[in-house]
Amino acid sequence: MKTLFWGVLITPFLVGSCILEKDEIPVETEITEVDSSFIEIDTVPKVTGIGGIFFGSTNPEESRKWYGENLGLAIDDYGSPFEFRNANDPEEINYLRWAPMKKKAAEFKPSKKSFMINYRVQNIEGLIQKLKNNNVTFTDSLMNYEYGKFIHIMDNDGNKIELWEPVDSVLTLIGGATTK
Repeated sequence: MKTLFWGVLITPFLVGSCILEKDEIPVETEITEVDSSFIEIDTVPKVTGIGGIFFGSTNPEESRKWYGENLGLAIDDYGSPFEFRNANDPEEINYLRWAPMKKKAAEFKPSKKSFMINYRVQNIEGLIQKLKNNNVTFTDSLMNYEYGKFIHIMDNDGNKIELWEPVDSVLTLIGGATTK
């Protein structure tokens, strides 16, 4: 408590003694160029977020309608695209797909569960190599679309997981209503 008291009492004197005279104020320099050698680009193969949530429904059309009417989701033929901003580049719009699907949908197989999570990833090829080295089970091979690359794996509990390296700019160009 005494330390706090003395710190509060002494701080104004220390700050006051550091005040520069008008002629001693340093001139600011304008930065006109950024040295790109200092910018780090993260290429580590890893998950960067959630790309989609897919779950079983006895009637996907009615489920989409219910969520739209009751919870305000922007609904399209596939579910709802959620829009958010990239934490590292706030000007970039990113997307997450939420979708009810038939409970026994082929997309869930070989999992016995009626849900699947899609993870957004970076450097999917590097991640595939890492997963192969760790003897992870793949259910298909890498698929390329204009809006990203996909591959499916099984986790240790038998849940099917979708990995997606997105090209969000294509989804932005497609447009349409999104949940924000």
